[in-house]
Amino acid sequence: MSESDNLHHIAHLRREYTRGGLRRKDLPADPLELFGLWLSQACEAQMPDPTAMTVATVDQQGQPYQRIVLLKHYDDDGMLFYTNLGSRKALHLAQNPRISLHFPWHFLERQVMVLGEVEKLTPLEVLKYFQSRPRESQIGAWVSKQSSRISARGVLEGKFLELKQKFQQGDIPLPSFWGGYRVKFHTMEFWQGGAHRLHDRFIYQRDAEGWKIDRLAP
Repeated sequence: MSESDNLHHIAHLRREYTRGGLRRKDLPADPLELFGLWLSQACEAQMPDPTAMTVATVDQQGQPYQRIVLLKHYDDDGMLFYTNLGSRKALHLAQNPRISLHFPWHFLERQVMVLGEVEKLTPLEVLKYFQSRPRESQIGAWVSKQSSRISARGVLEGKFLELKQKFQQGDIPLPSFWGGYRVKFHTMEFWQGGAHRLHDRFIYQRDAEGWKIDRLAP
């Protein structure tokens, strides 16, 4: 297939969204209630990585970056994820705490977008989660200086084996450069696919009186 044929093929890829709609009368007053329901349904559908979310940050020049991380907890106080504090995303957030999250539940023809600001988790919160991780994942946190340039994969594998031997006995200590963030959200948008591209979109925005809900054009 030539490049022009390939582009023509991509341009005409489409399908109808027929799994159902989202109506104003069915929306709870609190967006976290709907988010929890949708996340539970994504898990029940046995979607791969239902807690995977795109995390978008912006550098000092205004350049946006995105990557996938896993949501590890959520409640009324915010949404939690963990990372290397020397990573690109952490450096961005140190300068600009504003963040966007996106949950792409395409199998269910749904998306959720979250806007907010981050705050660092306490050392105790980070330690509690770190100790709950598989031992190999704890070692992996020590191995990678996230976002730095390396010459080959063998560098990582060699360091992993070295640290696995070093931490053969006892608990693995929490790296000082590893931590987490709580996303204090103020906006959540829910997207449900609809027939004929008439998708349903509702946005929740927090104000002084609680949550304001508006329907958006698809």
